[in-house]
Amino acid sequence: MIPPPDHSPAAAPGPRPVNGAGRESAGGRVTRIALDAMGGDYAPGPNIDGAITAVAAMPDIHVILVGGQAAIAAELEQRGYQGSAISVRHADQIIRMDDAPSDALRRKRKSSIHVGLGMVAGGEADAFVSAGNTGAIMAVATVTLRTIEGIDRAAIAVPLPTQTGHTVLLDAGANVVCKASHLYQFGVMGSMYAQDMLGDRTPRVGLLSIGEEENKGNDVIREAHELLSQSSLNFVGNTEAKLLYRGHADVVVCDGFTGNIALKISESLAEMIVAFLKEMFQSSLLSKLAYFLLKKPLAAFKKRVDHSEVGGAPLLGIDGAVFISHGSSGPKSIHSALRAARRFVVQDVNGHIRQSLAANRELVSPKKPPQEA
Repeated sequence: MIPPPDHSPAAAPGPRPVNGAGRESAGGRVTRIALDAMGGDYAPGPNIDGAITAVAAMPDIHVILVGGQAAIAAELEQRGYQGSAISVRHADQIIRMDDAPSDALRRKRKSSIHVGLGMVAGGEADAFVSAGNTGAIMAVATVTLRTIEGIDRAAIAVPLPTQTGHTVLLDAGANVVCKASHLYQFGVMGSMYAQDMLGDRTPRVGLLSIGEEENKGNDVIREAHELLSQSSLNFVGNTEAKLLYRGHADVVVCDGFTGNIALKISESLAEMIVAFLKEMFQSSLLSKLAYFLLKKPLAAFKKRVDHSEVGGAPLLGIDGAVFISHGSSGPKSIHSALRAARRFVVQDVNGHIRQSLAANRELVSPKKPPQEA
């Protein structure tokens, strides 16, 4: 087998502009995605498998596996991969799942997360995907790439299935405490994400609260309600938790503490329902027969609630395309995350976030009235 190209720091090519001319495919420009090969509970195997299936399905992407070059090369050789759509960038260190973000930021500057995000900052990659330490990814991305002008805090956006399609929930864990202006910014970012990534032309934006009335919630929620009401967003008011999965809004904003709890409860509920169904269909001969009759609709149901179909959650607000996958991600999740990262870049989600912020800038940056002489 021909070994993957050596992209160690000593042999690395100079930076290439993210939006400039790059390697071309038959249909147009190739999207270069740096994948943290060492991130996740079972790395690097599932990450490499996901990359191989992704480049086979999407001829307009190039995946750069970031991590220990010898280990990655061995995995590629074991799988018999001989294509040119995957290359390797060496990284000496690995950030573990239990490493503190502050330690990862300061003491592991040669890690796969640092190197991958540095490639995005230097124009050598269009996007970064990792199933590694979420806190470390957020910390390094914020320092390396910074936030988009007009965005104070980056937020994790997670698409959730609903009765009518999907709802984008953000923040799902990046910010424990938020100001009203942050929640407004989440609404702007979530709206652009839903429009570009999920195809919602005029996404309905809701504010997660304890009641639908505009006077419900704490001071931050009420102030955020006022900001969102004055914006050009399609704001539909407060969204109670019971309305989340009914499709009341296409985007639901909240602080990261609330959002992470909502997400984890949702994941647990989905696992319980699948377990109950499995137990029910294995309980008797008649139920096993019923399973075979319902096999196709049950597979469709499982696909609808399976987080691996989404693969990764974008870190919105960062000045670059950064996707965070679940630590337990398998090849399917990594494949899905790479697909989402490609679409994020092609659709220019960050560019549209900038445009929307500019259209609503007066809300969080009001002009001071001229002083009297």
